[in-house]
Amino acid sequence: MKRNWLRTLLALLLGFASVSHAQAQFEKTPWPTAQKVPSFSFKDSTGREYKPENLRGKKIVLNFWATWCAPCKEELPSLQVFSDLQNPDQILVLTINVKEPASRAQRFMQNNQVSLPLISDPHGEWAQKFGVKVYPTTLLLDAKGQIKWRIVGEVDWTSAEPQGWVNALP
Repeated sequence: MKRNWLRTLLALLLGFASVSHAQAQFEKTPWPTAQKVPSFSFKDSTGREYKPENLRGKKIVLNFWATWCAPCKEELPSLQVFSDLQNPDQILVLTINVKEPASRAQRFMQNNQVSLPLISDPHGEWAQKFGVKVYPTTLLLDAKGQIKWRIVGEVDWTSAEPQGWVNALP
């Protein structure tokens, strides 16, 4: 009888531990309406250029990350799956690798089958312009090029919640 009670207690404790671990580890906050979107012209590792004028009409998921950041490395594969499921004429996922040599980020992406556009920010200038201090941080831009949301922390982009965030963008 005591053994069954102990087993039940142990199962409950393990269950609570796994539930608390599975909870979201991110914070989603609105972008301050008074804060303007920094002017930008990104060039990815293939030489493709991304400017506000050629991104109009597309919703943008802009992810800041680094290979030294464990949550970033966990998040990127789910961001790839998210991107693969989108209509590229409507939604674009861009990644900005911060404060690392471009070759390190490219190697990481190749080794992990991540083919998202890779923008290098070796000195952290873009991160600073966009107010990014914690990694990963993802900014959601609407089809007019306005940042609507800042998500700080790791997101499982394969879940329904982030898809809802992007779908709700104007």
